[in-house]
Amino acid sequence: QLQLVESGGGLVQPGGSLRLSCTGSGNTLDRYAIGWFRQAPGKEREIIACVSKSGRNRDYPASVRGRFTISRDGKNAVSLQLTNLRPEDSGLYGCAAGTPWFNQAVCLMRNQYGTWGQGIQVNVSS
Repeated sequence: QLQLVESGGGLVQPGGSLRLSCTGSGNTLDRYAIGWFRQAPGKEREIIACVSKSGRNRDYPASVRGRFTISRDGKNAVSLQLTNLRPEDSGLYGCAAGTPWFNQAVCLMRNQYGTWGQGIQVNVSS
């Protein structure tokens, strides 16, 4: 059974950058479409980046497009590069693996994901 583990979170100043990484155990991530989620306190969980199994197709919501980049790093890792960070980017960040019926056209919808990581904290503050 696939399990997901995230790393790379922490405290960063506004305008700074972070690189988050997601790895799998029980199976390798190249078998799944992968999404990164974010959940701010008191807000709903949202998918902020997604990548297809091949790595050729990616999508982002408008709130992070041009600042965040999702990439596949070999057979069993998916990273999320966060740049030009803002205080409103603070929250719990994690990765999720796509379901067998995953549809890339709607990859920013939470119902496309069946396995979720625990998440790591990202705080953007001066």
